[in-house]
Amino acid sequence: MQLITCIIERGKADVVVDSALKSGAQAATIYYARGRGVREHLGFVGKLIQPEKEVVLIVTKPDQTQKVFETVIEVAKLNQPGKGFAYVQPVQQAVGFID
Repeated sequence: MQLITCIIERGKADVVVDSALKSGAQAATIYYARGRGVREHLGFVGKLIQPEKEVVLIVTKPDQTQKVFETVIEVAKLNQPGKGFAYVQPVQQAVGFID
């Protein structure tokens, strides 16, 4: 299994999760966070970026990961500066994942 972690703008998580589920993900976890770093580097434009974020965790089977990841990037507009960040990492062990 693999874990997709998305750090996105506050208020976008429900749309991202709905799209991920339609793309084959079985479930997702959402929690709130506060980001720092990018805002400071972008100067004036950084003032427009809200520090409050939502973090979405999605565990997928390897054959689903790319499709779900691409969907998340598209829906959250992660290819645009300041919109968020996402990455994939392997899951070594898990319990409770329903096949």
